[in-house]
Amino acid sequence: MFEAFRDELDEHHDRRERIMKASRDITALSKKNIFSLQRVRQLQSPIPSSIRKEINDRSDTIKELFTSVGPDLQGLNAWRYQRQISSGCQEFVEAISFQHYLETQNLITHHEAQDMIPGGVELTADDYVLGLFDLTGELMRFGITNMATSGTLPRGSGNDSNDGRDILLDLRSFRTSFESLDTSFSLTDWSPLKRDLVKKINVMRQSVEKVENAVYGMIIRGRERPKGWVPDLNEGPERGREPVESY
Repeated sequence: MFEAFRDELDEHHDRRERIMKASRDITALSKKNIFSLQRVRQLQSPIPSSIRKEINDRSDTIKELFTSVGPDLQGLNAWRYQRQISSGCQEFVEAISFQHYLETQNLITHHEAQDMIPGGVELTADDYVLGLFDLTGELMRFGITNMATSGTLPRGSGNDSNDGRDILLDLRSFRTSFESLDTSFSLTDWSPLKRDLVKKINVMRQSVEKVENAVYGMIIRGRERPKGWVPDLNEGPERGREPVESY
């Protein structure tokens, strides 16, 4: 009898380690995709071929990792090991939503994100929303970098349903939507969204405020700035602020 218990525990720990390793690798590859996407300089334009090749190669590896742990995340095990795969799913959502935004200036939907995860691995609503929270930090960096290099705030082309809005308008829209998010109704104590919501909202607000301050500085004192000027992201009161996730 005890040998059966031993075998079951060994199988549990082996499965847990496989999922954790895959999640770490997915996180690392997704971060590298984000770094590559930060080299893009235009909204609503095709990703440059050199950058797209890098992203596609890593994305193929990410799909293989999801597929490899798919059998370990079926049925009850999908929830038993949800915490182990959660960080990888969140980082993956952040990467694909950033790419989707650069190409379309729209948010990727939960259904679209789920379709990009193979192997039957479920993308929970919590991981999807937390990945979108982290997206605001990448949009902040994208906007600040473009302002420093071109002197203008990134703006859509106005094609299709887009009205040529700028990235600050989108960030403010995200802030309004996130702040109206009601998470009080059915979240369990171990829910990632319930656990991280307050911190994520604070960091999201900081990201939007940094772009706002940079735009104000560019408009009010833009002519006084030398070419290649980079906005000071530490301007303004910093007391009690959470650090924005960085490279």
